[in-house]
Amino acid sequence: MSLPRRSLRQLCALLPLLCWMIAAPARPSDPPQPLPDFRKLVKQNEPTVVNISSTQAPNRKTATRTPGLPELPGAENPYLEFFRRFFQERPELPGERQANSLGSGFILSPDGYILTNAHVARDADKIIVRLSDQRERPAKVIGVDELTDVALLKIEGENLLAVKIGDSDALEVGEWVLAIGSPFGLEHTATQGIVSAVGRNLPSGTYVPFIQSDVAVNPGSSGGPLFNLRGEVVGINSQIYSSTGGYMGLSFAIPIKLAMQIVEQMKATGEVTRGWLGVLLQGVNNDLAEAFKLDRPRGALVAQILPDSPAASAGFKQGDVILRYGGEPVEDSSQLPRMIGVTPVGKTVAMSILRNGEPLEIKATIARLETAAEPVATMDEHSDPRLGLTVADLSNEQRRNLGPEEQGVLVTTLDEGPAANAGLYPDDIILQVNHLPVKSASQFVELARELPKGKAIPLLVRRENESLYLAVRLPDKE
Repeated sequence: MSLPRRSLRQLCALLPLLCWMIAAPARPSDPPQPLPDFRKLVKQNEPTVVNISSTQAPNRKTATRTPGLPELPGAENPYLEFFRRFFQERPELPGERQANSLGSGFILSPDGYILTNAHVARDADKIIVRLSDQRERPAKVIGVDELTDVALLKIEGENLLAVKIGDSDALEVGEWVLAIGSPFGLEHTATQGIVSAVGRNLPSGTYVPFIQSDVAVNPGSSGGPLFNLRGEVVGINSQIYSSTGGYMGLSFAIPIKLAMQIVEQMKATGEVTRGWLGVLLQGVNNDLAEAFKLDRPRGALVAQILPDSPAASAGFKQGDVILRYGGEPVEDSSQLPRMIGVTPVGKTVAMSILRNGEPLEIKATIARLETAAEPVATMDEHSDPRLGLTVADLSNEQRRNLGPEEQGVLVTTLDEGPAANAGLYPDDIILQVNHLPVKSASQFVELARELPKGKAIPLLVRRENESLYLAVRLPDKE
């Protein structure tokens, strides 16, 4: 079978193009990016990293608890190992003064200032700093700040090689970083990885927007530096997520910008001063956003106002949602404590809030944060089957503990239903239903009877000395 002459001519015309396409080399792709070479960075910065150990009297030690691990109740608590620090102890011998390798640090200045973690330096009778050339120097504690886990030490020295300080605010996710420390006492161990997240909020990190990375750190690395590829310190290795006490792929560092702010105060006064507004805050989820008439989950919800506080003087009310602080947006409640904390004491700050769905501006004069805590702590019972709970009037002692201006009812039993779904627990005290104060168990049932179906309604609850809002939603059909 032969092709028509016209088709044959067309095929012949295409032959040169087909031959060129076959013979033409493949279009080169973008050249692969080489992996970073950390050799020069390590050589230049290894002398700036120190090992920190201490000597403590035997009666100051305990062989049953790792210092720095918060006492979190419940063996099944998922955060139980979250704050296991990077060092472990061996049992002491009778009469022994025990030397423990606690962690790492790095030299800030040629005259001997050293930065490390607070949990590395606290409770020590004597601190010894070992330099990279194996010389040992006794260290003096200049200041310890537990809230950020930063400590400043000082050794005698001159012309010491110091680190270069970088800009932690400029860090981006995916950027290469390197840590140098003494995991398990193995001094000057270098490990590398990338930044996994910035501004990470952890349960204990009220004042720290952590840098999360996948750099391998282990017991003994705590307090060591985290470098960027320019050889600049961008963080202090502080915590790990672990169910075993060892590295599991997540590590957290304190941003160096925050740490240096702490250092400046420690050098000047030996202590750290923070701003205080006097509110207890909680985050806003989808249901609470609907209940408080927000367009989306954002801001910091005021769950409680402390007496004699700047917030009380400024006119804040429970249920206010703080959306801007000093002109800066508040997207998440965890941002606000840090913003307040770095505000100079005595400064008046304007805040944009939402109250009952209406925008409002409030100005408050920030005071100094002091260490204080307020204690909180039956009876006519009433049940509400729609919500799935039973409440009771408060005892006289519970009323006294709540304060003269507070009233509420105690949750005595909880069944499956909207109340449990909202996160209510037995022994919670319900203070308000849909912004209306609760005065008695019988009145609570009346208020609950009027709740609309299918709509998120706020409950103000007191739980273990703190107030918080929960959003309860009755089903559309019973």
